Amino acid sequence: MSAESTVRPTEVVVDARPLLDAEAGLLALAVWPDDPSSADGDDGDDGSPWIGPGGAEVAEALGLDLFAALERDGGTGKAGEVVSVQVYAEGRGAASVDGEVDVTRVLLVGLGDGSAAAYRKAGAALARAARGAERLASAVTATADDAATRAFVEGAVLATYALAGFRSTPVPEAKRPLGTLVITGDGARADVVAAAVAVAGASWTARDLAQTPSNVKDPEWLAEQARRIGAEHRLDVRVRDEKALADEGFGGILAVGQGSDRPPRLIALRYDPPNAGPGTPHVVLVGKGITYDTGGLSLKPREGMVTMKTDMTGGAVVMGVLSAVRELGVDVRVTGLVAAAENMPGAGAQRPSDVIRQYDGTTVEVLNTDAEGRLVLADGIGYAVAELEPTVIVDVATLTGAATTALGRGHAALYATSDQLAAALREAGEAAGERLWRLPLVDDYRFGLDSAIADVAHIDTEHLGGGSILAALFLQRFVGDVPWAHLDIAGPGRAESDKGELTKGGTGFGVRALLYWLEAGAPVG
Repeated sequence: MSAESTVRPTEVVVDARPLLDAEAGLLALAVWPDDPSSADGDDGDDGSPWIGPGGAEVAEALGLDLFAALERDGGTGKAGEVVSVQVYAEGRGAASVDGEVDVTRVLLVGLGDGSAAAYRKAGAALARAARGAERLASAVTATADDAATRAFVEGAVLATYALAGFRSTPVPEAKRPLGTLVITGDGARADVVAAAVAVAGASWTARDLAQTPSNVKDPEWLAEQARRIGAEHRLDVRVRDEKALADEGFGGILAVGQGSDRPPRLIALRYDPPNAGPGTPHVVLVGKGITYDTGGLSLKPREGMVTMKTDMTGGAVVMGVLSAVRELGVDVRVTGLVAAAENMPGAGAQRPSDVIRQYDGTTVEVLNTDAEGRLVLADGIGYAVAELEPTVIVDVATLTGAATTALGRGHAALYATSDQLAAALREAGEAAGERLWRLPLVDDYRFGLDSAIADVAHIDTEHLGGGSILAALFLQRFVGDVPWAHLDIAGPGRAESDKGELTKGGTGFGVRALLYWLEAGAPVG
């Protein structure tokens, strides 16, 4: 079965014509709080919210009192607030195109402080309010800059994500995403909207991969999805099976996967920009691809396993990013490595106290088989350093519960060996709506990974606490001198409910931040 959802994302088009000429049954207008300096538009009474460009024309054409509707519903212009105004039969004909399309509703959506984050929230709320509709024309971004327009479109596409390929009946029409969002007026740039659609589509891809049940999703299935993505987006794809992994010495990936009868894979997707030359920077992204995590012999409790189909979200993020780099015109080389394995307690499973040998030759004492993600990542990082001549390495993983305890579900933990790299990733994450918080690589904690019999232990042997930091310190030893960042997305990689542009389940967190960073040239320092 393919990861592709039977529910398609909202199509977004740009139409320079006025809102009333866009042949849509739903119209959307911006609402601003009482602050005339925020934008140009149709001002309401003092002390009340006001409606942005197009409001006067829509009100006159449809015979509506939009300010009365706002007052009736207590509309304030708060970001993401939506007031729905019904257009009754006597007003519809005025907004018909050749008598074929009647306007049935006008949606008034708040823009708050007018920041990109507010536009993202507005786009998400608008898309949810328009579920099941065939076509909505929006003047909401009429005064927006490019960053706000991108945020609005990304929010609108992502907020109604659904994976429905496993339902026995179709998703009801009223719960389907809006069919087409029309961005009207002459202010929107088609290339900006196209970039937003590409980024949102990449996040949609990552969510599809993360949400697919693990009875379908095993390492080979994930490899097949990579081959499909490679064919669609002109990427070179190489997959190492269990024999190749053994022949080449990928001891970490093999150890984690040996308890399952569904063997591991190392998946590589490579993108070369059209004008790549010898000096073109090479970014390597490494994703944790644990397609299901029972904890191995260090077995998780039942409730801890329920969400573990999403434990390969880091790998899904890497594949999502690679699916969009060509369309976005990224001008650096990008290789995505997905270290894929299923962590099961089968007869051949690794045991707590086993010693394994990683790709770079490091011996590791395995003291908890439920700390498996760092073992597969260490092989991917070690291989990248030895063979791929990376300019920078960034790994992404739902790695530790400790990161969630520290930061909750709103931020990912960021570790980096370069202040400039950390700053660039944080800036990209802020712009993309994916917040990263830098945590320290504490030198004084390194002795907590000492082992009495191997080069290193992979978990804290000294009861220091700071589990996310210790995991990052373990990974750092495989990086050598290459600039490196580690994103522990265990918290924001899953959402407990629909909120903003996120939907319950695997979020694909990291796709947008990494793509924004790559678009900026992947600055390292």
